[in-house]
Amino acid sequence: MKEPEISVGIVNAQEIHFTLNGNFFAKGETVSGDQAVSFSEGGILWNENLYRELTFTPQDEQNSFSLYDVTIGINFHWERQETQVFSGTLKLVVDEEKIVAINILPAEDYLTSVISSEMSANSSLELLKAHAVISRSWLFAQIEKRKAMSGKSEGFFSFTKTKEEYIRWYDREDHTIFDVCADDHCQRYQGITKASNATVAEAVRATRGRLLMYDNKVCDARFSKCCGGATEEFEYCWEDKHYPYLSAVRDAEEEENRPLPDLTIEEEAERWIRKAPKSFCDTHDKKILSQILNNYDQETTDFYRWKVRYTQTELAELIRTNTKADYGDIIDLIPVQRGPSGRICKLKIVGSLKTMTIGKELEIRRTLSDSHLFSSAFVVDKGELKNGVPQWFLLSGAGWGHGVGLCQIGAAVMGEKGYSYEEILLHYYKGAEICKFY
Repeated sequence: MKEPEISVGIVNAQEIHFTLNGNFFAKGETVSGDQAVSFSEGGILWNENLYRELTFTPQDEQNSFSLYDVTIGINFHWERQETQVFSGTLKLVVDEEKIVAINILPAEDYLTSVISSEMSANSSLELLKAHAVISRSWLFAQIEKRKAMSGKSEGFFSFTKTKEEYIRWYDREDHTIFDVCADDHCQRYQGITKASNATVAEAVRATRGRLLMYDNKVCDARFSKCCGGATEEFEYCWEDKHYPYLSAVRDAEEEENRPLPDLTIEEEAERWIRKAPKSFCDTHDKKILSQILNNYDQETTDFYRWKVRYTQTELAELIRTNTKADYGDIIDLIPVQRGPSGRICKLKIVGSLKTMTIGKELEIRRTLSDSHLFSSAFVVDKGELKNGVPQWFLLSGAGWGHGVGLCQIGAAVMGEKGYSYEEILLHYYKGAEICKFY
């Protein structure tokens, strides 16, 4: 198998401004410098001409292009705009009355950027190797999925709704005009904006072409920032489908001799979350955290165990705004179902005007936060009652993210402890194999 080229969706807008840093070939001519395109009459307006699509191919592999006003962290608490620089080819296409900028480049170059964007380039070599394998595996799984879904009209989310229950799950978008996007909804890709060092390059080179496999299929290798001590299973976050290699794992040494409590039981989950058992990802070591958390991620330091307090007014307004429904005063938040990591996948919101059970985990996190609650693994304490209405709610929680697959902070700790990348991967992906494809 030959290393493939992949396509990454970077930004979409009515107008896109960019700079070609060196000579590029486009529409029969050599161009460079500042450029601007705009959506017009169903096409792309560039240099007073209208095109269906535009491709800018570098005449030298060292040439790059800069894209302005690229939004990162879409709908997350760190959302912001940046100027980003990319190697490879720039392709512009029209989709839904906007211009989409797509970067076409070799898979291994993409992975070098992803690893440098997802975590610090000063991470341990074994951690970087592990992340190279899971990022490559996830990428190839998405490419296979895109091929299989070609021509189908399935969307990127699903839901069920009744008068009493609204269950919605959000998976990574099933892109139709490119393989993956550049934002956190796929894998964080920032081109060559963040320079990689020799360690990152070595990690990619050392694992070149290696994929996680299970039952002769490429693993959908999910990962999150911090599992909170226990990883979650796929079906509690997304569609009701079980992947054996994404099973619940206790994130600790000698985990076979320390069985995970049944965190689907409310009493066990509450004990687990409040007690905070020692785990790989239970660390405040700045050296280790800097390997995973970029500057804007380090704006948050409490993630293994965290607390969020809302007044009655604050919580009622959050829920009203995020659900577009008036629950009145919030009387209670009741966990209905938890996954094996303790994450709530069904939560009953009891209001004075409306009661509804919502899920899955991301819908819960979005409902109870201005952006995203750190995780849905939390317990609820209520304040004093006035006319039967709690005056405040305290959410005490565990972890950062959905918790499925590799725990990045836990893996960083394992790397510092001397675990090999193979040991790290097989700790989080039970029963998987590491296979070389090219």
